Amino acid sequence: MTESDDSLQIQPTQRQGPFLIAGLGNPGRQYENNRHNVGFMLVSRLAAKLDTSFGQVQSRALVAKTSYFGERVILIKPQTFMNESGKAVSSLVHFYKVPIENLLVAYDDVDLPLGTLRIRPFGGSAGQKGMQSIIERLGTDEFPRLRIGTGRPPGRMEAADYVLQDFPSSDAELLKQTLDRAVEAVLTYTRFGLERSMNLFNG
Repeated sequence: MTESDDSLQIQPTQRQGPFLIAGLGNPGRQYENNRHNVGFMLVSRLAAKLDTSFGQVQSRALVAKTSYFGERVILIKPQTFMNESGKAVSSLVHFYKVPIENLLVAYDDVDLPLGTLRIRPFGGSAGQKGMQSIIERLGTDEFPRLRIGTGRPPGRMEAADYVLQDFPSSDAELLKQTLDRAVEAVLTYTRFGLERSMNLFNG
């Protein structure tokens, strides 16, 4: 039995209001395969999984709308560049009246190895500029987040330079597996709640 099969044995959690899944990254083709854009990669895979696409621009974000087991799900890619992600996220949270516990932000984390996911219900930005922007705009850090490991930069390379490099081809298979697990983690969160997703996918 797979993790997702096992999760189907758990009673779904009913919550009021839509879910908003924000994947962070930088707009532009030159950035699309960067480590910093792993949040964009995740929501793109989610859109494909849920048979929707990013055909709408709203509040400086690409938006895709769908539903999953009766729950309304809104996927977004802020187009403001990473450091100002809070502008789009905050605007859309308020526009769609998203309960704060139904906002999930997915982003890269150099402190976690590639292949590692870390889901948390709240917390600081740990220096991630996109998350810091969102926290400042919302006035709270008490919302769920999914950190996707990219690994540490080698030697004395600055983290800021490292995350703006593309994933090497040698990481392609592990990256695919990681993103596939991240998709299942998000879907588990929307249907069964954050605690269930944390129990299944953290690590």
